[in-house]
Amino acid sequence: MKGNEKIFKKRLERFQELLREKEIDGAVIRTLSTFIYFTGTKWLRPSLLIPAEGEPLVIVAKGEKKLFMQRSWIENVEEFQKTEDLMAIVTMWIRKNGYNTIGMEFSIERDAYILFYEIFKRLNPGVEIEDVRPLTMQLRMIKDEWELENIRKAGKIAVKGMKVAVETIRPGKSELEIAAEIVRELMLSGSEDPKVYVSATPRAHAEPFRDIKVERGKFVTIVIGADYNSYYANMTRSFFIGEPEERTKRAIEAMERVHQIALEKTRPGVTFAQVEREIAAVYREKRLQEYYITGYAHGVGLLIEEDPITTIVVPHRAMKAQKGMALAMVHAPLMIPEGAVKKEDTIILGRGLENVTLFDAPLSL
Repeated sequence: MKGNEKIFKKRLERFQELLREKEIDGAVIRTLSTFIYFTGTKWLRPSLLIPAEGEPLVIVAKGEKKLFMQRSWIENVEEFQKTEDLMAIVTMWIRKNGYNTIGMEFSIERDAYILFYEIFKRLNPGVEIEDVRPLTMQLRMIKDEWELENIRKAGKIAVKGMKVAVETIRPGKSELEIAAEIVRELMLSGSEDPKVYVSATPRAHAEPFRDIKVERGKFVTIVIGADYNSYYANMTRSFFIGEPEERTKRAIEAMERVHQIALEKTRPGVTFAQVEREIAAVYREKRLQEYYITGYAHGVGLLIEEDPITTIVVPHRAMKAQKGMALAMVHAPLMIPEGAVKKEDTIILGRGLENVTLFDAPLSL
């Protein structure tokens, strides 16, 4: 990707300030999204060492150094040939600099394996380990204009994918067939790591199955995460196959209403819990509260779902929305017997509210 070097240096400097404030000597970054945030490029098996003061070090496999340096602003790059060499470089970096406290991100992302953590502890028994994920997310929650522009471009790609979904969904089509057509469109449009979930049954997040097919009288819900320069936009639409009846009509009406409330009420300074209460009131009014999965908003950026994650982390519901956040809402679906019912867009909070995945989809097919 290799964006403006000044952007990434500024991020690094701010993170180093936070490390010093917390009296952490350095950080070992293995999570891919944070690696991208600081280096400017994605890389398989990411390894980034950031001292509280001084230049960062990236470790790559033998033969990868030249290409990595073409794609990143970081000049301090070492190669390893064997896994034990990688661990030796990390250990020597800590011992050479006399570090006592090291930060790691306690995350579920790829390459943030507990195995690496356990090996690290055995090799560095006297080193204290601190979770720095709150520090990295503190920076990542508020997007700069370059990040927002990537999210806008990702939004346009996501909309292209949803248009293909509308054209593809038909009774008898499998979830996998639908997903394949959407992924093809997203990749041809520039999304390098798209996320596509298709559910023709009541499932909140559905990896598509080849043996589940679209049926009349059921909802099909499409969740799309399209990326541009590794930044995501997230959108969801639910389509009823056939003519809606009483409960499905109420579900569709509620979905449209809560989506409108989220767009009207989510503003800088407003807590997510305040908006959540208004959304819950709509579902009670529509006699659908037993089907509602709580948590209406989450952040979007280098991950399709990142802080603030009101959908997963309950304390985040007490947080206030802030200018510069990119949020996906309304995330939580209704899970009625006829299927998952959900309408979700990626929204940028600024002076106003900008919907980057605006798409007027049909409610039934």
